[in-house]
Amino acid sequence: MKILLLSDTHSHMDDRILHYASEADEVWHAGDIGDLEVTDKLQEISKLRAVYGNIDDHIIRAQFPLHQRFNCNGVDVWITHIGGYPPKYNVNTRDEIKANPPKLFICGHSHILKVIPDSRYSLIHMNPGACGIYGFHKTRTMLRFEINSGKIENLEVIELGPKSKI
Repeated sequence: MKILLLSDTHSHMDDRILHYASEADEVWHAGDIGDLEVTDKLQEISKLRAVYGNIDDHIIRAQFPLHQRFNCNGVDVWITHIGGYPPKYNVNTRDEIKANPPKLFICGHSHILKVIPDSRYSLIHMNPGACGIYGFHKTRTMLRFEINSGKIENLEVIELGPKSKI
């Protein structure tokens, strides 16, 4: 299963993002969508799983949940927009991680690309950074990887270039 992980589009979509989405079996969006046109375009190309973020309005919140937890090819996945990272989990995620940790914990929000293993809870935290053009980040980023028989493999960072150059 080929996954494209992105976040913080803030209403921005372009052909490079769509190109990578077309190569994925599923696209996962970790919030701050900004406009349903973003998710509509992604859904035309691939299966989409998404959560809303703090900038998303009531229309997006009616379409997508705050949290998505699901199993993908033997990997327990939890996606939320604001969740913290090892060992500084957010107050809204900390207790659940402690009681029932996923294998893959995905957040957006920070606009900072991170992949951090957490040996305490035997999970991997991923934040794809931001692929939109708004925010303090300088380079637009996404992640792609595969999930095969309970294993996360072939993780790649996709750099889309400076946010000022579309």
